[in-house]
Amino acid sequence: MTRIGFVEWPDGLLPEGAAWERIAGDLDEARPDVLVTNELPFGKWIASAPVFDAAAAAASVELHQRGVEALLGLGIATIVSSRPVREGDSLANEAIVIEHGRVRAVHRKQYFPAEPGWHETEWYDGDSSGFEPTSMGGITAGVLLCTELMFNEHARAYGRAGASLIAVPRATGTDQRSWQIAGAMAALASGAFVVSSNRAGRANPSGPTFGGQGFAFAPGGRLISTTSPGRPLSIIELDVQRSADAQASYPVYVAELPQG
Repeated sequence: MTRIGFVEWPDGLLPEGAAWERIAGDLDEARPDVLVTNELPFGKWIASAPVFDAAAAAASVELHQRGVEALLGLGIATIVSSRPVREGDSLANEAIVIEHGRVRAVHRKQYFPAEPGWHETEWYDGDSSGFEPTSMGGITAGVLLCTELMFNEHARAYGRAGASLIAVPRATGTDQRSWQIAGAMAALASGAFVVSSNRAGRANPSGPTFGGQGFAFAPGGRLISTTSPGRPLSIIELDVQRSADAQASYPVYVAELPQG
C-alpha cells in the first residue's frame, strides 16, 4: 500500500511563517508516502488580474522557487505540485515531481480558463509536452492540472497506460459538484485512484474565493475522502492491485476503434 496525502491549503500561503509551520507539523505527524499539493500553491493567485503583469509574474516565479525549497525540506519521499516558469514573454504552469532531493518536470498545463478570477489565457502558455505517465513513489502515475481534469480523454489514456494514480493539483472556486463529477468520471474511465488538492479561502480582496475540499476517488468512481477546513490534510491508501483489476474491467478495457 502507498499512503497518499492531499490537502486544502490557504490562498496566499507563504513557505515560511506560522501557517507553513502548522502545515509542516501536520505532515510530519501524518508521514504520507506521496503528497499532492494544490496548483501553484504559494502566494497570490496572479491570474485573477485580467492583464499580464511582468513584475507580478517574476515575483510568483521567485516565491515558488522558495516554495520548492520548503517542500524539499518537508522530508516527504514524493511530492506532486506545480510552479510558474518563464515561457517567452509569458509564463507556463509546470507540473513537477519532487523526489530523491530533486525536482523533475512532468508536463506543462495545456487547458486554460478565461473568465473573472481565472484569466489564465493572459498569463500562461502551453506547449507540446503532452500527457505522458511517469513513475513516482514506486507507482505509475499521471498528472492533470486543474482544468485538464475536465477533458476525460487524458484520464482514460493514463489508465490505458497503466497509471494507478492520477494527481490533480487544483485552484478552483466554490462549485464542488462539477469537480467531483469530473474526478469520479476520471477514476471510472481510467481505473486509477484520482487524488486532488485545492486552494481554500480568499486572501486577496480582489481575487476569487477558492473552494478547498480536496478529494480522492477510488477506481470505478467511488468517493473515498475529502478535506475540510477542520481537516485540511487527508490520507488514503492506494492499492496498485485494485487499480490493475479495474483496468482489466469495464469500461477501461473497451478498445477504441482505429481512426481514419
